[in-house]
Amino acid sequence: MNNTEKPVFRPEANCIWRSFLTSQKKHVVITGDRKSGKSTLLSSLFDRQMPGITSWAVPKEGVYMKNNSSGEVVRIGRFCSDATGCENLMQPIKDSFNSTCIAFLESLADTTAPWITVDEIGYLENTSYDYQKAFERLMNKKRIIMVVRKQDLSFLNWLCSHKDVFLVDLDRPFGNSGCIIMASGQGKRFGSNKLMAEYHGQPLIKWILDITKDLFSRRLVVTIHQDIEKLCTEYSIPVILHSSPYRNDMIRLGLDTIGSYLDRCAFIPSDQPLIKTESIASLLLCAKNEPSYIWRTCYDKTPGSPVIFPKEYFDELMSLPQGKGGNVVVHGHESQVRQLPVTNKTELMDIDTPADMARL
Repeated sequence: MNNTEKPVFRPEANCIWRSFLTSQKKHVVITGDRKSGKSTLLSSLFDRQMPGITSWAVPKEGVYMKNNSSGEVVRIGRFCSDATGCENLMQPIKDSFNSTCIAFLESLADTTAPWITVDEIGYLENTSYDYQKAFERLMNKKRIIMVVRKQDLSFLNWLCSHKDVFLVDLDRPFGNSGCIIMASGQGKRFGSNKLMAEYHGQPLIKWILDITKDLFSRRLVVTIHQDIEKLCTEYSIPVILHSSPYRNDMIRLGLDTIGSYLDRCAFIPSDQPLIKTESIASLLLCAKNEPSYIWRTCYDKTPGSPVIFPKEYFDELMSLPQGKGGNVVVHGHESQVRQLPVTNKTELMDIDTPADMARL
């Protein structure tokens, strides 16, 4: 089954702040390919300019760095043409790094502002050991939101993998994450297949299909209902139709189909029409940055769904007792569970009866 999707959802400022604060990390790194919106995202995180430094290139001339507080500008790289005609071959101006640029960092360490912004860090910074050590000292004193160019260079890799850094990669913000949408309920309390009942003009299950679109590298609906299989097929959403009776069967079938392709998997009920895409995205950012934990949503400390499990728990999930669900694994590893609060309790409310649907 080829059910690879290309996530295109880009987390915005509110989503990132929410996940970052939940993570309790100290710094934020924004990275991504050229023209991925790194600087635009950085500017949206604050309502005014923060103390910091800004770097930019002038083609065929050089690279410049500015102290945003003082307005002082220094040239840190010069264009150097070569036989290949490369127009981006910049040579560092070492005197700038070893004097003015380090002085910029030291002045920022002495400000009263809690946050420093740096836009952007790239090849030239990677050439100066003294500048890197000064930057590390600044990280020890301040909280920094930095834009880091996506290059395989030691200093840039160190920043992106630092234990105190919350990483936002705009190319793959959620990493290799998948989801299983659980749609195998019998609907006994509802009196019929509730997932095909109309809710605000469309079948109830269509809401979660739309909400989860563009978030996952692989997405799978697991159902016992032929009409849901037909609906998913119409929208080119991978689906498994099965006749197994228990919840553990649904989890096993889903993971057996897509689990080998994933680093983590979200299990999402199909009857929570008011869960927000931003809430799932925030949960995914947390799981990407703290990959060893089980992550779940909550409201006022009351846990709810979705729940995201790292790959290391897949074997346990595929061997659940008959009739049991993922809570067996959650309760067995309570010290490894982290929660992300949602903004409104209705996000976690599900529909079991016609009265529930009317109330929501």
